[in-house]
This record gives sequence, structure tokens and C-alpha cells, in this order.
Amino acid sequence: MTYIVAEPCIKCKYTDCVSVCPVDAFREGANCLVIDPEVCIDCDLCVPECPVDAIFSEDDLPEKWAEYLELNARLTVEWPEITQSKDPLPEADEFKDVQAKREMLDESAGDN
Repeated sequence: MTYIVAEPCIKCKYTDCVSVCPVDAFREGANCLVIDPEVCIDCDLCVPECPVDAIFSEDDLPEKWAEYLELNARLTVEWPEITQSKDPLPEADEFKDVQAKREMLDESAGDN
């Protein structure tokens, strides 16, 4: 089992989760994070740190976000590792409660 970053992260990219990850499993995209399933040790430390509740265990991933299992696996090989927290995106507060953000996902790599 692994943990998955789902849709609520898009356009927010809070990185509170990154600082508690003991194995540096997070990868950074332009407007979202993902978790590398090959690195994640299923420790659960990141889940309570996410202010938008975007992180789920693979077994608890809501059906409406099932595609994020594949997205995390695919994007993790394209995006760079992020190991330290940084400021969220400037528009994070504006987008933290927005629903249906999938079309807003920028699949380009982040600038860590």
C-alpha cells in the first residue's frame, strides 16, 4: 500500500507534508505534489499535516479520485524530489475549497 496525493492539492501545493516525510517520497510539480509509491513506506505521518485533506492511503482513496493512483506513479518519475517545506502557491487560499480541479493540473515539473 502507498499514500496518494489527490485533487485537493491542485493549485494549492501546501508542503507541510514534506517536512514530516522520513523517506523523501514527495515530488513537486508546478501546482501540485505527488508521492512516489516506490519510496513511500506507508507511515501515515503526512496525512494529518495536509491542510486540504489531499492525502489518502491507497485503500481509502475516494473512487472519484481513482485516477490519482496512476497519476502519482507516472508523475513521480518526471517531477523532482522535494525535501523541505516552502510557501504554498499564492492562490492556495483561493483554491483550497474549490472542487473539480483536475483540468487545472499542470503536469510540468516544479521549481524546487
